[in-house]
Amino acid sequence: MKKRYLVTAALPYANGPLHIGHLAGAYLPADIYVRYLRLMGRDVVFVCGSDEHGAAITVKARKEGTTPQAIVDKYHVLLRDTFQKIGISFDVYHRTSAPLHHETSQEFFMKLYEKGEFSEETTEQYYDEVAGQFLADRYIIGTCPVCANPDAYGDQCEKCGSTLSPTELKDPRSTLSGSTPVKRPTKHWFLRLDQHENWLREWVNNGTLNGEQLHDPAQWKNHVLGQCNSWLDQGFQPRAMTRDLDWGIDVPKQIPDSAGKKLYVWFDAPIGYISATKQWAIDNNKDWKPYWQDPETALIHFVGKDNIVFHCLIFPAILKANGDYILPVNVPANQFLNLEGRKLSTSKNWAVWVHEYCEEFKGQEDALRYNMIRKMPEQIDSEFTWKGFQETNNNELVNNLANFVNRVLVLTHKYYEGVTPEADQNQAFKSGWEADTNGDFSNEIARIRAKLLEMGDFIEAFQLREGLRSVMELSSAGNALLQFNEPWKAVKTDPEQVKTVMHLALQYVAALSVAVRPFLPDAADKLRTMLQLPALREQGDLSDLLDQLGRSESPVPAGHRIGAAEHLFSRIPDEVIEAQIQKLQATDLANQQATANTPATITYAPLKETITFDDFAKMDIRTGKILTAEKVEKSKKLLKLSVDLGFETRTILSGIAEHFEPEAVVGQQVVVLANLAPRVMMGTESQGMILMAEDADGKLSFVRPTDGWPSGMGVR
Repeated sequence: MKKRYLVTAALPYANGPLHIGHLAGAYLPADIYVRYLRLMGRDVVFVCGSDEHGAAITVKARKEGTTPQAIVDKYHVLLRDTFQKIGISFDVYHRTSAPLHHETSQEFFMKLYEKGEFSEETTEQYYDEVAGQFLADRYIIGTCPVCANPDAYGDQCEKCGSTLSPTELKDPRSTLSGSTPVKRPTKHWFLRLDQHENWLREWVNNGTLNGEQLHDPAQWKNHVLGQCNSWLDQGFQPRAMTRDLDWGIDVPKQIPDSAGKKLYVWFDAPIGYISATKQWAIDNNKDWKPYWQDPETALIHFVGKDNIVFHCLIFPAILKANGDYILPVNVPANQFLNLEGRKLSTSKNWAVWVHEYCEEFKGQEDALRYNMIRKMPEQIDSEFTWKGFQETNNNELVNNLANFVNRVLVLTHKYYEGVTPEADQNQAFKSGWEADTNGDFSNEIARIRAKLLEMGDFIEAFQLREGLRSVMELSSAGNALLQFNEPWKAVKTDPEQVKTVMHLALQYVAALSVAVRPFLPDAADKLRTMLQLPALREQGDLSDLLDQLGRSESPVPAGHRIGAAEHLFSRIPDEVIEAQIQKLQATDLANQQATANTPATITYAPLKETITFDDFAKMDIRTGKILTAEKVEKSKKLLKLSVDLGFETRTILSGIAEHFEPEAVVGQQVVVLANLAPRVMMGTESQGMILMAEDADGKLSFVRPTDGWPSGMGVR
C-alpha cells in the first residue's frame, strides 16, 4: 500500500456540456474510487479541471460567433456546477487558462528544451490561403484512410476512433473557408518519443524501469495494454509539441523563433493535473510536491479509452523527460457508453446531458449514478437506455434497497417506538444469507463485515460494478433476514426472537449507510439522517466500521433512537420515461431534416451484377399497408407484420425490429415483393418481403408510395 494517492480524472474540454458517456467513462469511476479511499482513511487528493486550450475551443467560438475566452468562461462554470450536482467530489476543479497553469506548463517546456528533449524541425503543414493561417488538426477535415469516413478530423476519426495526422487524410479541406489547403513550411518543436520507446515498452508491459518494480501490469486492463502495444509496435515517432495558433499557452519567449507559437494542447492539458494540485496546495496550505515527486505516492489516471495513449505513453514520456516526477501506477480506462443503440454524438445532440438530467430529475441524481455503474463499460462498450434506467431504479433501488430500509425503520417504530431493541446473542433465528439456515449473532455480524471487505477488494481492483453488486447483495441479505424470520408474524409468538432480528436488521442498514457512500452519496446522507447517526466525514468512516464489526459490536447499539422513515428512492413512472424517449426521437428527426437540407458526401454501395429485363419482370412488386405489428419472441431483428395488399392480407416477417418499434410502423404504406417464395422463420411462415432503403451507416427507411395510394397496385 502506498503512503498517499493522487487521482486524476480527464480534463473535459470547455466547449460543451457533460454527457453520460463522459460520466461513465472517467468521472464516476474516479469518484467511487476516491470516496472509498477516503472512507478507509487514506491520504488522497482528487484533481480535475477544464481543458481550455486547443483548436476545439476556437472551432466552437467561430460557430457561436464569439471569442475563445467567452466560450471557456461559459462552459467552465457549467461543467463545474454539473459535477457538483451529480456528486463528483473533486478536491479541486481548476482551469488551464489560469496563470498558475500557464506558468507551470512553460516551466515544463523550458526544462525539456534545456535538456535537449526536443528536436527543431521545419515541416510542410496545411495552410488556408483564403483564411490566411496555418490550420490546426481540428481545422482540417477529410476522408479517413482507415474507414473512408468523409468527415474525419485531422487528429482523429470520430467514426472508427483512429488517431490520425492531417497529412494522412484524403481530399483534405479547411473548416474555416471550405477551400483545399496547401502545404507551407513552418518550424516546430518535436518531443523525441522514439528515444523513449524502449523504456516505455518495459514499463507498460512489465511494470519495471531500470530494474525497479513500479506497478503491477496484471492489474492493468487488457484493452489498455493492447492499445499501448499497438502504438509501440508501429514504432514511436517524434511528435510536435507546438502549434501555429492564436489561442493557447505561448512557447517560452526565451526560445529563439518562438513568436506566434503555442504549446500543443496535449502537452499542456495533462500538466493541468499538476497545476491543479498546486492550486489545491495553496488553498489548503499544503505541499504539492510529495503527491507528484515521492515514489510513495500512487498516481492514477481515470480516462476514457480515447485518451489511453496520451496518459500511458506520451504524458509518462514528458514526466520522465523532466526527471522530477513519478509515473502512474494505473490508467484504468473505460470503454465507450452508447445511447439507445447508437454511439453518443455531441455534434448531433444524440446524448443525455447531465446538467439537463439534474434539472429534470431533481433529487434523483443517485438513480443516474446507480444506472451508470450498473452499465459501466469497464471492459467492453455498454449501452444506456431509458427503459433500462427505469428498470434499475424501480426494481433494484426501490424494490430492494429502499424497501428494505423502509421496512426496518417502520417496524422498529411500530414495535419499539423507534428505539433499537436489545439483542439476545443466544437467540435462535434464520440467517439472512442462506434459507433455512440457523443464524448466529456474531456470525451474522461477521458476514456483514466480510461483504464490506469484498466490496473494498473489488473497488481497489477497479472492478466497480462488482463492488456495487456486493453492496446490493448486502441489502438482499438484509431483506432475506426479514423474509425468513417474518417478524410481523413472530412478534406475537416469539417477541424475543423479533428483538434480535430487528436489532440485526438495523445493523444491516447501518452498514449500508457507509457502504453506499462511494456509489450513492446522497442516499448515504439520507440513511445516516434516518438512523440518527453522525454524518459521514469520509475520513476513515469505513475503516472504523470494519473495526467495530470485527469486535462484534453493533453500529446501532441497543437503546439508540432512530429517526423517521423516509423514501430513500421513488419509482419513476412510465410517462416520465416516455417523455425522455420522445425528446431523443425529436433530436433524431431534427438531425434527419438537417441532413436532408445539407449537401453531403455520400458513400454508395457498389452496383450488383447486371440482370436482364426478363429477370426484373418476374418480380411482382405491390403497394401495401401495415395493419398490425409485433415483436417476434426470442428474436432481436424480426417484426411480425400483417400487411394489407388490397386483395388479401399477408403475414410477413421483416428484419427491422432494431430500427423501428412495432407501434411506429402500424399504418405505414409500404412496397412488397409479393411473389417471393414463402419462408418459415422462428416458427412462422413469411409470405413476402418489405422493400427498404439502407444508407451507408446501415440505417433503414421505408420505400413507400404517395400517402393515400391504394394497396395492391403494381410497381414497375
